[in-house]
Amino acid sequence: MSIGYEYLKIVQERFESVKSLGDKTISQLSDEDIHWKLNEASNSIAIIAKHLSGNMISRWSDFLTSDGEKSSRNRDQEFEDDISSKQEMITIWDKGWNTLLDTLNGLESHDLLKNITIRGEKHTVLEAIERQMAHYAYHVGQIVHIGKQLKDENWETLSIPKGKSKEYLQQKLKKHRS
Repeated sequence: MSIGYEYLKIVQERFESVKSLGDKTISQLSDEDIHWKLNEASNSIAIIAKHLSGNMISRWSDFLTSDGEKSSRNRDQEFEDDISSKQEMITIWDKGWNTLLDTLNGLESHDLLKNITIRGEKHTVLEAIERQMAHYAYHVGQIVHIGKQLKDENWETLSIPKGKSKEYLQQKLKKHRS
């Protein structure tokens, strides 16, 4: 097994984990919640999801053969909140993530050092993957933060609940001893 193969396996798991945080947040929200924003300078969850999807489809379609900023992409339109429902947003969200995950799944370890372009700038595949991981984790973090603010005391935590760290650790250790 090569380092490249192991890296691709791990990074795919990491992207799926980031998506899962977004999915679990979105599942807690209403149609109205996805459109909430603090002020005019802020983005709603619907806008963030639409932007992520647009970016993913542009970056990961024909990944090895064409520039990651496709001429068909209208990035400015991604920041218009014209999504009519939570279900429509989820469909858009999933389309982007499926494009990314399908492309990652098709990569081979020897692809990692190939050059691709994003807006005419050369990147190794490895560098492009890391660039997008940082971008997507940043925006999913925004989604989670907004969701927590909206749900307040009704928020269902996505990680170890406050005050439960020792209990969680004991459960993990017990599981690994078995």
